[in-house]
Amino acid sequence: MIEKPHRFLIDRVSSYGEEGMAYLRRRKMRSRPFARVRYRGGEEVALDADSDRGEVLFAVAGALIDDSDERT
Repeated sequence: MIEKPHRFLIDRVSSYGEEGMAYLRRRKMRSRPFARVRYRGGEEVALDADSDRGEVLFAVAGALIDDSDERT
């Protein structure tokens, strides 16, 4: 049986909408700032900017960047 034209169009548009929302969700998740710290033993830790250690690390890194901008 042939599908009604408006249903085909609704399905197509809703599928594009769902893909767009999924893309935005993934992009939002990826764009959160974090820092990756590697220790001498090979251990690697990812710190979120919201964590206590992450806040300190981001503050120090920001100060270093500001300091290097003043020198140039």
